[in-house]
Amino acid sequence: MSDATPGPIYCANHPDRETYLRCNRCDKPICTQCAVLTPTGYRCKECVRAQKKVYENSKALDLPLAFIVALILALIGGQIAGIFRFFTIFVAPIVGVVIAEAVRWVVRNRRSTLLFRVALGGVILGALPSLIMNIIYFIQILSSGVGVSWLFLQDVIWQGVYLFLVTSTAYYRLTGISIR
Repeated sequence: MSDATPGPIYCANHPDRETYLRCNRCDKPICTQCAVLTPTGYRCKECVRAQKKVYENSKALDLPLAFIVALILALIGGQIAGIFRFFTIFVAPIVGVVIAEAVRWVVRNRRSTLLFRVALGGVILGALPSLIMNIIYFIQILSSGVGVSWLFLQDVIWQGVYLFLVTSTAYYRLTGISIR
């Protein structure tokens, strides 16, 4: 009777390391240092890089376009949110969706991780001026001793809510995260 147990295998990148892992795409032996955990199992870094190149197809002009579109729309949305106060919790997600879809349309559905981050930077910078102006105005009212400063604090709070909701909604839409 013969022993059918195969001999030890060694990592393709580190020949001195014994391993039991293999890339689930190319079947190359990999050690724990070379393995990348993906939703479908472990893959080697080369296969992950090759897949990422297929996914990321944005062009250089897409970055400034995405930033400018997100900045302008978030700035307009911040002004609108200042009017609605409580209803900002309904308006901000809609503005976030509009921003994400406008960015996708402008860049013709091309994508990359950097593109999404640049667009989010535009959203944050577009939403900040309204928040900063309300904070400054609140501080001025507070220092003048007027007793109704809590009314102006509400403006600061709702602008903060707008910033959080529009940013998280745009991020969710641009990166394609699915909530199950």
